[in-house]
Amino acid sequence: MKLSKIALSGIAVSAAASLVLVGCSSTDEPTPSGGGGGDAIILTNGSEPQNPLIPTNTNETGGGKIIDSIFAGLVYYDGTGAVHNEVAESITQDAPDLYTVKIQPDWTFTNGEPVNAASFVDAWKYGALASNAQLSSYFFEDIEGFSYEEDTELTGLTIVDDLTFTIKLSKAASDFPQRLGYSAFYPLPASAWDDIEAFGQNPVGNGMYMLDGADAWQHDVQIDLVANPEYKGARTVSNDGVTFVFYATQDAQYADLLASNVDVIDAIPDSAFATFEADLGDRAVNQPAAIFQSFTIPQKLAHFEGDEGKLRRQALSMAINRQEVTDVIFQGTRTPASDFTSPVIAGWSNTLAGADVLAYNADQAKKLWADADKISPWSGTFTIGYNADGGHQAWVDAVINSIKNTLGIDASGNPYATFAELRTDVTDRTITGAFRTGWQADYPGLYNFLGPIYATDAGSNDGDYSSAEFDGLLAEGITASDQAVADEKFQAAQEVLLKDLPAIPLWYSNVTGGSADTVSGVQFGWNSVPLYYEITKN
Repeated sequence: MKLSKIALSGIAVSAAASLVLVGCSSTDEPTPSGGGGGDAIILTNGSEPQNPLIPTNTNETGGGKIIDSIFAGLVYYDGTGAVHNEVAESITQDAPDLYTVKIQPDWTFTNGEPVNAASFVDAWKYGALASNAQLSSYFFEDIEGFSYEEDTELTGLTIVDDLTFTIKLSKAASDFPQRLGYSAFYPLPASAWDDIEAFGQNPVGNGMYMLDGADAWQHDVQIDLVANPEYKGARTVSNDGVTFVFYATQDAQYADLLASNVDVIDAIPDSAFATFEADLGDRAVNQPAAIFQSFTIPQKLAHFEGDEGKLRRQALSMAINRQEVTDVIFQGTRTPASDFTSPVIAGWSNTLAGADVLAYNADQAKKLWADADKISPWSGTFTIGYNADGGHQAWVDAVINSIKNTLGIDASGNPYATFAELRTDVTDRTITGAFRTGWQADYPGLYNFLGPIYATDAGSNDGDYSSAEFDGLLAEGITASDQAVADEKFQAAQEVLLKDLPAIPLWYSNVTGGSADTVSGVQFGWNSVPLYYEITKN
């Protein structure tokens, strides 16, 4: 989900090729209010979703945390990233490119409609249709019949009976079963198609929680969820509901945590990095996470096309003193990046050829910038867009200062008031400079950090990067039946990225968060999000 995405400690990854699962705003902050499901409502931080809550069009963390709470997919990921069946009774690989899915009986949506094969097939076909312009459509690209350009049928989906369907891929994808826990693959009730826009404002799911009435979503304020009494899955809900409070700043949510006005938060403001572990004691969280942070320079931005652009990207990368920024700004909660993925994902390597472009080297940065000036003299101001509601100003300022001091050019941050506003300009391709990017993994695999972001025409390829060499290596990796071979191809693909730098890697993040003494049982999952269903109100 993406940047904007994240992932967490203790990841367990199986060889997906052999995986067969058998069933078992104003200036005032909003005042949280409990939902209608009981007194044990968990209050947590969130952000206003970018779009209506339709699973295939939600690829950012604010909407993603809500979607993941109210829908249940064929499989789910536990706190370590291991895959378990949920709605699926079994997922059987009949051939390298063919799967049969059997759904457990008696699952229902919260409006009483049955969860059946059509619930998945119709939702996926809608998400894949080019004219529907769903942000997560690329998750269906490996299913036979998918097209980015035309409204074509997903011919690879066939309903066998009410509770059985098959998935025929256009090519083998070794980690395909592992992907099925991501929100793009959630089911939708038949009633959603009566008015999909209205549905997105008041979605009906089949997950652990449901919206607390028609007015549950108070835009730019909060959304109230209550426990779903008809949830059929294996996870046990230990509270009456979850309210996501849409804070304008991380400082405000941290102040509320210290005052016990919110129960758990998953982001500590940089202003509290030096003190939050002492403030919270054993209620503080500072864990390794599969969180990759970067900034992206659009491929068609002036001075950043062709050979000139490659030189300038390399110069900018080597002008950034990542170690100094992570030490001074983040105080032990970040690690300078040496690739485009995450060290907590199986297959990660810190010995990639070309990774020296991510090391601070002022002299080489100046030389590369001068070489680019010989092609076309630099003019203007280099900017990095960021959302001011996400606690990014300090590091953006530090990176900008490093660039200015090293290269001697005008550079500045470009703040947007909200994440939604930033993402709108990025999605519409109207942003006029570089912009902050990052990735919170959808599922625990190397491919998820590469394909969705840098493959040609991929849904989260916000810089419009395209490389036939990269695409080819990526395809070789995802079709390999041996995981070691797949990882080797993914690493080679990253070496192409290190030459082209479609994004400038910055650092890997820990998840920093904490809880108040109002709750217990707080655990953060593999994707850095708290396991809300395990939290108990004291």
